[in-house]
Amino acid sequence: MADYISVTALNRLAKDVLAECEPLNSLVVCGEISNFTRHYKSGHLYFTLKDDAASIKAVMFRDKARLLRFAPQDGMLVLAYGRVTIYERDGAFQFYADYLRPFGAGAAQMAFDALKKKLEAEGLFAPEHKRPLPAVPTCIGVVTSKTGAALQDVRNVIGRRWPLAKLLLAPVSVQGAEAEDSIVAGIRALDADPRPELILVTRGGGSREDLWVFNSERIARAAYACRKPVVSAVGHEIDYTILDYVADLRAPTPSAAAELCVPDRRRMQEEICSLRENIQKNIQHSLQVCYNTLSTARPEQALRRMNVRLADRRSQLSGCAGQLMRAGHDLARRKAADLGAAAGLASSLNPYAVLSRGYAMVEDAGGRCLTVPQLKAGDRITLRGSGAAADCTVNQVNQAEETP
Repeated sequence: MADYISVTALNRLAKDVLAECEPLNSLVVCGEISNFTRHYKSGHLYFTLKDDAASIKAVMFRDKARLLRFAPQDGMLVLAYGRVTIYERDGAFQFYADYLRPFGAGAAQMAFDALKKKLEAEGLFAPEHKRPLPAVPTCIGVVTSKTGAALQDVRNVIGRRWPLAKLLLAPVSVQGAEAEDSIVAGIRALDADPRPELILVTRGGGSREDLWVFNSERIARAAYACRKPVVSAVGHEIDYTILDYVADLRAPTPSAAAELCVPDRRRMQEEICSLRENIQKNIQHSLQVCYNTLSTARPEQALRRMNVRLADRRSQLSGCAGQLMRAGHDLARRKAADLGAAAGLASSLNPYAVLSRGYAMVEDAGGRCLTVPQLKAGDRITLRGSGAAADCTVNQVNQAEETP
């Protein structure tokens, strides 16, 4: 049977080999800090050192960490002094740091700061561009992964606080190569849809690398160009992205964002009940005041005052009636005089009145008046006077001589 060793023996052997390699026991490694954690009980520091192509887990124990003169954080480029070995239990190859020294901001942090400064100068973070959220939204657009915990958190909170609000999901990738294009497309699609009144862009917690896509300039500009308010809820409370600065409202977690987007139905019910009670109290108070005023009034005095007012109104009405009658009579007289003058004028213009003075009109068979130039021999005409008419035949038409 072939010889074998246990996993424990293998890990111990690898650890011993590394311990005997002198170059690996006195190293200065340059890398960017990522996934930094300070253990709240032990005080040990756990982090990852990385560059563009690789990464290594690292740990600094509490006694060494207490000597640091700066606060390590994600994105910081450092020189790490220490050694590498194998952690036997997990077989993990990792770096044990004895000392850290800042080496400037990491490349990622420098890019973040540069983009933040650029967009801030353009006014994308300006408070005057921040829009208020609708007080009682009926539909909320959500840009997130359809399988992530963030969507479930948002659903639970809104379902509990304000179930009347509907969620319209734009399912996207929240990490990976395609995440940037996916999130930009989701924001634009919900902005173009008339149903949502605000847009929530969210995802759950993760490492700095997991959340880095939300530092995209394209995503920031897509959110800024939205016609609807945008709420950003990416990661945990300590995580800040470029999108958080551009959004109209930043929430520390997806659940907190859901609470900020909708009112609390229980509180609304309490406010409505309070308003109803106040209205009822005001009505009762007003009715009581009116009742007290009416009960203290003397009916006899009120009746006398009413009779005096009625007498005044009768006198005014009588005066107005007399004025109306006089005005009517005057108007009738003026109109009768105007009518007589118009009748006299019409009578003077009546052509039949001329016939009474001995004149006659010449008419054809159709009753039209004719003049002498219109006549010709053989025409049958009617001579119409004031009291009679004569049918005639024209024998000859003589032209009248002009008088000098």
